[in-house]
Amino acid sequence: MDQPHELLKFFDYGHLPEHLQQVSRPFHALATRILELTNAGNEQDMALRKLLEAKDCAVRAKL
Repeated sequence: MDQPHELLKFFDYGHLPEHLQQVSRPFHALATRILELTNAGNEQDMALRKLLEAKDCAVRAKL
C-alpha cells in the first residue's frame, strides 16, 4: 500500500469516546487488512464502502 486509500480516513476512531472506539477499532483494522490483501480497483472500493456502512451502523447501535 503506497499511500492511504481515500476512504481509510473514515475508519479513524481516535476522536471517539472510548466506548465507541471499542466498536470502531476492529473496522479500522479490517479496512487496513483489506487494503493489504486486495488489489486496487472498483471491487476494493466497494468492499471499503460497505464496511464503512457497517461500521457506522455498529457505532450508532452503541449510542
